[in-house]
Amino acid sequence: MNAATLATDGCAATRKHPLSEPTVVLSGISRHYGRLLAVDDVDLTLHPGECIGLVGHNGAGKSTLIKLMLGLIAPTSGSIRVLGAEPGSRAAAAARARIGYLPENVSLSPSLTGAETLAFYARLKRQPVQANAGLIDRVGLAGARNRRVGTYSKGMRQRLGLAQAMLGHPRLMLLDEPTTGLDPELRHTFYGILGDLRRDGATVLLSSHALAELEGQVDRVVVMNRGRKVADGTLGLLRQLAAMQPKIRLRRQPSRGYDWSGWQEGPGGLIEIECDEAMLTDTLRQLPPDVRDVEIIRPSLDDLYASFQRGDA
Repeated sequence: MNAATLATDGCAATRKHPLSEPTVVLSGISRHYGRLLAVDDVDLTLHPGECIGLVGHNGAGKSTLIKLMLGLIAPTSGSIRVLGAEPGSRAAAAARARIGYLPENVSLSPSLTGAETLAFYARLKRQPVQANAGLIDRVGLAGARNRRVGTYSKGMRQRLGLAQAMLGHPRLMLLDEPTTGLDPELRHTFYGILGDLRRDGATVLLSSHALAELEGQVDRVVVMNRGRKVADGTLGLLRQLAAMQPKIRLRRQPSRGYDWSGWQEGPGGLIEIECDEAMLTDTLRQLPPDVRDVEIIRPSLDDLYASFQRGDA
């Protein structure tokens, strides 16, 4: 193994459909562009019902992986199976119809209305256009279905792009920076829609730079760096691998009989200490009763990402 690969637990395990085959299997995938190695010996398996966050800096290989899964490019070496078929092959035609894709920059004809745009993509996918009205309602564009796309805001175009990705009840959703231009309320709606798709067994891959937003939304995080997969696992397991401990932060009153040595005190009596996860509960129980504003601060996905990019883990 050339990457720190962790078994998933908790949320991800409960989302899998144990009787179903993996949605995507990448085995030793590499992709060269001349001397440039865009993806280097990547193994990755995606399961039905999972939501996976794909993170990495620009040029890390995220977009190349998505293009490989879509069959837009072929690997230089290694093998890839998507919905049981090799992407880009004639045998994969039926599988491609069950893939939803939302690119980072949605390019839609400004002269067509929202309804006409969705009808165009439905015909490309050989899907009945009768279901389009429900999709437009679902992404919150019911009142703008007959407006030209040229009058849409960026967030509205993004929602229309999501609607076209949902055509045909996809089994695999590949979403590149999908919440760009969406306000907090619409982001909440967006993740609600993804939750419905996952409960129906769809696999969702989210490529995003909005790391804080992914916390609580994904089952697993795959970290890419210079074309290589450097980590793959749940947030809890990535924290273990990075050896990053949680902190207890609180505000204290003068107390007798408690040893505050080892705690770092900041302005206004705000103090904190790093604590091993296994000792967290015992440490909290031993605090005197007059402490206030107690917080448990665990390493965020931003913290973990920075650690893996530096090579600390």
